[in-house]
Amino acid sequence: MFGWKKQKQSAEMKALPEHIAIIMDGNGRYAKQRNRPRVNGHYEGMQNVKRITRHASDVGIKYLTLYAFSTENWSRPKSEVSYLMKLPGDFLGAFLPELIEKNVRVITIGDDDALPEHTIKAVSEAVEKTKNNTGLNLVFALNYGGRNELVRGIKKIAGEVSKGKLDVEDISQGTIDRYLYTAGMPEPEMMIRTSGEYRLSNFLLWQSSYSELFFTDTFWPEFTTDELDQMISQYQKRSRRFGGLDEEEV
Repeated sequence: MFGWKKQKQSAEMKALPEHIAIIMDGNGRYAKQRNRPRVNGHYEGMQNVKRITRHASDVGIKYLTLYAFSTENWSRPKSEVSYLMKLPGDFLGAFLPELIEKNVRVITIGDDDALPEHTIKAVSEAVEKTKNNTGLNLVFALNYGGRNELVRGIKKIAGEVSKGKLDVEDISQGTIDRYLYTAGMPEPEMMIRTSGEYRLSNFLLWQSSYSELFFTDTFWPEFTTDELDQMISQYQKRSRRFGGLDEEEV
């Protein structure tokens, strides 16, 4: 048990990450190892989203961002993409009452223009029904790509400059922050990727500049709350200097 579960004012509590982002990888390989169709891996992966969300809410995490569907995932077989587009509706249809009960707010980031109408409808309903909740912010990255996000933001900034609403000399890192999908959210202190891959795969490229990176060989459907707790414990022991020095190093 973590100390911050018992002592809210402890040092451990102060070190609790506010924002955890997860690249949920390995659903297909999980299914293949069991001689099941890939869609079964996605189904089991969505069941694990429920488990991890419950735990993050109970622990006191404020933001949990999940890479649910990337801009590159459209290249997968049509039947798999169709199933993935159906999952948000199935997931939220069954889980939304509990999310509301737990005071969880649902947010989405990404380009929703290309999403099917039924996917948009299911997600929009969840966003609307939870918009006033003040607990965990459950952020789904749907049709999301970090490079596309930056291009989109740069175009919007350029538009403001061309209209005379923004001076080029006033553009700062904070300006860019305001034109990203994640405007108003804290940057993720922890970035987790499951399944043994060691790359960010176009996920939160700007926002993860100072994220603590965690990689595990565990496939997403098998990623447990205990393993998440172990990573949080490791995070709490790391020194986050942001390019500076610890006091003892000065």
